Amino acid sequence: MTAILSSRAVRWVVLVLASLSGIALFLLATATANTALFAGNYDALVVLNAVLVALLMLVVGWQVMRLRRNLKAGVFGSRLAVRLVFLFVVVAVLPGALVYAVSVQFLGKSIESWFDVRVDRALEGGINLGRSSLDYLLKETTNRATQVASALAETAGNAGPALNRAVEEAGIYEAALFSTSGNVLAVAGMGGLTATPEPPPAHALRRARLQQTYAEPEQTTDSGLVLRVVVPVNSRDRLDPLRVLQVIEPVPKALAQDMEKVHAGARDYQEISFSRTALKRVYALTLTLTLLLALTCALGLAVVLSERFAAPLGLLAEGTRAVAQGDFTRRQPVTSRDELGVLTESFNTMTSQLADAHTKTEESRRAIETANAYLESILGNLSAGVLAFDERYRLRTSNPSAAVILQQPMADLTGLPLAEWGRRLPALSSFAELVADGFRTARDGQWQKEAELTVASHPRTVLMRGTRLPGAPVPGYIVAFDDVSELVQAQRDAAWAEVARRLAHEIKNPLTPIQLSAERLAVKLASKLEGADAEALRRGTQTIVSQVAAMKNMVDDFAIYARKPRPGQMQSVDLAALLLDVLALYDNLRPHVALALPEEPVIIQGEPTRLRQVFHNLLQNAVDAQAGLADPRFAISLSPARGEAVLVFADQGPGFDEEMIAHAFDPYVTTKAKGTGLGLAIVKKIVDEHRGRVLLENTSPRGARVTLYFPALNTAAAAAA
Repeated sequence: MTAILSSRAVRWVVLVLASLSGIALFLLATATANTALFAGNYDALVVLNAVLVALLMLVVGWQVMRLRRNLKAGVFGSRLAVRLVFLFVVVAVLPGALVYAVSVQFLGKSIESWFDVRVDRALEGGINLGRSSLDYLLKETTNRATQVASALAETAGNAGPALNRAVEEAGIYEAALFSTSGNVLAVAGMGGLTATPEPPPAHALRRARLQQTYAEPEQTTDSGLVLRVVVPVNSRDRLDPLRVLQVIEPVPKALAQDMEKVHAGARDYQEISFSRTALKRVYALTLTLTLLLALTCALGLAVVLSERFAAPLGLLAEGTRAVAQGDFTRRQPVTSRDELGVLTESFNTMTSQLADAHTKTEESRRAIETANAYLESILGNLSAGVLAFDERYRLRTSNPSAAVILQQPMADLTGLPLAEWGRRLPALSSFAELVADGFRTARDGQWQKEAELTVASHPRTVLMRGTRLPGAPVPGYIVAFDDVSELVQAQRDAAWAEVARRLAHEIKNPLTPIQLSAERLAVKLASKLEGADAEALRRGTQTIVSQVAAMKNMVDDFAIYARKPRPGQMQSVDLAALLLDVLALYDNLRPHVALALPEEPVIIQGEPTRLRQVFHNLLQNAVDAQAGLADPRFAISLSPARGEAVLVFADQGPGFDEEMIAHAFDPYVTTKAKGTGLGLAIVKKIVDEHRGRVLLENTSPRGARVTLYFPALNTAAAAAA
């Protein structure tokens, strides 16, 4: 469709440019024949025609380049279009070139024939004849003026009568006697002058002073062409001033008119003669522009017609390619009733049938895609990880939860057998062995197991289920697994809390009577026994009292561990201030503590008493871990990071045992000789109550680090609290 619109647009552009060029050529031809119009507007018309022809050539050139691209691209019908264009060009160029050559030669010969040598000589003879006649009159007038000047030389004083007599004798039309300064001394003549005569021109006076005669024809507005002669008048007495005689004699009107006609004809002839070469160039340029316009229009028309002839074939070829690419909606218009029209109708019928079949196929495909999308949506929103394998245990697909639970890029394992997972991702070697072992030992193709895995250096409890898909279109295996670590830990914590509550309740009640009874026995029997018996009584009662106190401490720890959170006790707590309060109780440790606190307060929502218990337990663990060191070191830091308060306790003790670090938060798990194993369990429970996290790590080369993460409050929330 775009190609059709482009072809139509180019067709209109060619038509408009050809019309404008024709009008411009007509104006140029008119200017060539009209000398005045030619002189005033010819350059602009030439530029206009050249621009229009250049634009037309550019458009046609673009058409030719498009044909060339189509030919290189193998567009159906392009070869036929190129052949038609070539034939049109041959038909247009040969006659046009012949007419152009004949026209140029004919115009050159014709223009040369306009300028005949006899006409040139006749005009030159007429001009010479007129000039000879004028020279003869000028010479006669000069002679008469000289005679009058000679007659005036004999007179002195008033020269008027003498001038009149001399002028009448010589038959002069107008004569005037002037001083060298231009003043009129006397006037005479046959013309009957009434006005003051015009003085001689300045250069004529200068020549008279130099004793030279001035004689020239002049054109006047009143009398037409006249002869002006100025001669000096010398007196016999040398003391008299020099006088100047001016004689004016009109040229006969017939002679003046004939001379004007001859001069005008000569000027016109010279103008045409001088522009002969330019005129030949003008006609040659006009013919050249006409030829270029004609050839360019012919070429543009050839391209348009060839494309129009080849367009139906191109449309059929385009429709065939569309069908090959799966587009069965193309219907080509039937523009004729010939064989090409029958072919187009057959093509439309074929595409209609293919479209019906394709629609049914698309409906089936969309149904399958909808089912797959539904299944993918379910798998994508499952919290459990799902892995699909083919019959050779190669991973076919996995859902996002599988990568989240295992903390590994499962997409890198697609197409990889289970046996090679360990080499690609060593962290999944144990998981791959569990899956392979599950399918090996499965009964009826199904199996289930709960296993401990290390994920991102943390132990996790994973519940796994696997099954075989024998009835599926593509046989394979499915493994579904879920991280139940938090559930197991919650169950374990609930069980230990229940045990702690029962122990605290069942044990704490008899401890006080036991202690009181032992103390009473010591008081009652101390005075009645002597020697070894008294010492045995004292040691026995002290042992009972100390053990009861130890059991009370243990029961208190159980009570703290089993204590339920009290939401009403929560308040805004400045961790830095609370930490400094706790460290104030450890004055002996301050020289060994490297403390890093932020300048701004770090506020969390918490219970100060329970948080103090956390700090005490962690500090006491660090002290116990470095009990045997001469120079113990403690590092405590607090910093805000990404909406959390991060509190770090580090020491240089032996660190955590790698085997027990996975169970460090379980009750009764300890490496101390006298520890109850509830310290870290209480820390974990209190931090969980504050919606925080605890991370245990060993540092290099030695030492341990405990990191606490609490949700931090922003400044506005803290101020409101």
